[in-house]
Amino acid sequence: QVQLVESGGGSVQAGGSLRLSCAASGYTVSYYCMAWFRQAPGKEREPVADIYASSTYYADSVKGRFTVSRDNAKNTLFLQMNAMKAEDTAMYYCARGKYYECIRPPAMSDFAYWGQGTQVTVSS
Repeated sequence: QVQLVESGGGSVQAGGSLRLSCAASGYTVSYYCMAWFRQAPGKEREPVADIYASSTYYADSVKGRFTVSRDNAKNTLFLQMNAMKAEDTAMYYCARGKYYECIRPPAMSDFAYWGQGTQVTVSS
């Protein structure tokens, strides 16, 4: 049974950092495209970053500030968020793609499994 469990969310001041984790079970993270999405109140869920093999993708809004990575031994996906802004405030979700290769830009329809989300709040 595939499960994704996010952790690491919280409240931080603008300019600060957080590191999100997504622990996967029931499959091997390196075998599939993995991604982070976020959804702010009243807005649609949007892609933040994805990774497969050594290839990564970032939304323009987070490029240069966020880093997506994967620890295959721990079967865990990470999102390091630096220089955070108030507009980064959202619920963050990790997702497992339907395929090994990521289709870009990421679309929700390309992902088969989702975590429950972790809240990130950035105060200015």
